[in-house]
Amino acid sequence: MAKLYVNPGNPKSKINKEIYGNFSEHLGRCIYEGLFVGTDSPIPNTNGMRNDVVNALKEMKLPVLRWPGGCFADEYHWMDGIGPKKKRKKIVNTHWGGVVEDNSFGTHEFMELCRQIGCETYINGNVGSGTVREMSEWVEYMTFSGVSPMADLRKENGHEEAYTVNYFGVGNENWGCGGNMRPEYYADEYRRYQTYVRNYYKDKKIYKIACGPNADDYSWTDTVMKIAGKYMDGLSLHYYTVPGDDWDHKGSATQFDEAEYYLTLRKAYFIKELLHRHGAIMDRYDPKKKVGLIVDEWGTWFDVEPGTNPGFLYQQNTMRDAMVAAISLNLFNKHSDRVKMANIAQLVNVLQAVILTEGEKMLLTPTYHVFKMFCDHQDATLLDSSLATETIGMGKNLIPNLTESVSRASDGSITITLANLSLEHAYPVETVFAEGTPDHVTGTILTGAMDAHNTFDAPETVKAADFTDTKLADGTISFDIPPCSVISLKVTLK
Repeated sequence: MAKLYVNPGNPKSKINKEIYGNFSEHLGRCIYEGLFVGTDSPIPNTNGMRNDVVNALKEMKLPVLRWPGGCFADEYHWMDGIGPKKKRKKIVNTHWGGVVEDNSFGTHEFMELCRQIGCETYINGNVGSGTVREMSEWVEYMTFSGVSPMADLRKENGHEEAYTVNYFGVGNENWGCGGNMRPEYYADEYRRYQTYVRNYYKDKKIYKIACGPNADDYSWTDTVMKIAGKYMDGLSLHYYTVPGDDWDHKGSATQFDEAEYYLTLRKAYFIKELLHRHGAIMDRYDPKKKVGLIVDEWGTWFDVEPGTNPGFLYQQNTMRDAMVAAISLNLFNKHSDRVKMANIAQLVNVLQAVILTEGEKMLLTPTYHVFKMFCDHQDATLLDSSLATETIGMGKNLIPNLTESVSRASDGSITITLANLSLEHAYPVETVFAEGTPDHVTGTILTGAMDAHNTFDAPETVKAADFTDTKLADGTISFDIPPCSVISLKVTLK
């Protein structure tokens, strides 16, 4: 019997809704075809945005969306993407697939997409190949409501009111595709660029995010926090779960054995160490935790699907991906005192996508269902909880059998998210509350074989279902959690 202890009388940090954010880049079929089809498309759309995708993201309660990259951000020049579409500059997307980027999706289109979804905006600025003036004028164009050349230009392009920019990233991966900079150099550049990310709002401020480390580059975090920590609101972290031996052989998204399954989940768990160690460095410079850790690129990265453009990063999505999502989101919840936002890569048709499209067809991936099952954690309060686990896996790839997190919403309801990572064993679970007695419980479950996935011919092979096999007795909630499954419970106490 696995016992889950929950102490409602010991609240922890707030779980920012932005932890459940996403990432959209001009890469493959994420923007074009996935999100934006244009007003002349036979695919049902509103102002060019796919209705089916927008509705699904609203159902998932997507809280924030990052754009335009990624590596694309540091070669993106925003003025190419405004004004009449026929006059917009066409370029070759040298990072991703060598295809023509016609800039028909730009600032106004992104803001329209976020308006339709009802989510916050996270803009990533160009440090690698851009200028301070270019970045400063983009912020002015989007956010200034007074009289100025950039505000007037926005009005000429059809938007009288200033847009809301909630988050602004000053560069992306500047240790690599964003300029191959040393941390000392980037930190100084960040200080300079962020100075001119002006705050034109009267009642709010733009949250400024500095480029943080690549995975376990702890020296980058230390140096950038030391030099520029007091000038930032957030520091990014990028970490991808890659089961293969190297970046040229990352492994298949759908063809894998049990050993590779456990290898993948072990690598997903490495983010726990990253959160702890980068957080400890940030604590030295920011003991009051004013600077958020922003995990704005995370997720699985496999070889592309056979027959697709290698630069488009299109991969399928299985129950293994759902397990990675559950592990990661539970860990972000548990570290929400420092983690203030996370953005899985990416939204549609790229890497660990929540949605896949093919022409007029759309399907929801197992990862989508995990995000929807976890959405009641958004803006809830993390509760003290603990779970007795045992070690499972194969060879050196050992992991805990269960992962969980617990929160309480403003209405008093408690959300428990629990995943069984074992491929073989179901486990009986007894949930014990330090105070209060469970009065009512509802649940949702996602389960299937490790390689189960949805296709356009069978789009509902993997989907969430009601979970009713719970028993309330003696102040506890008892149930069995099947192998390779994720469960979400909503509980009221009396």
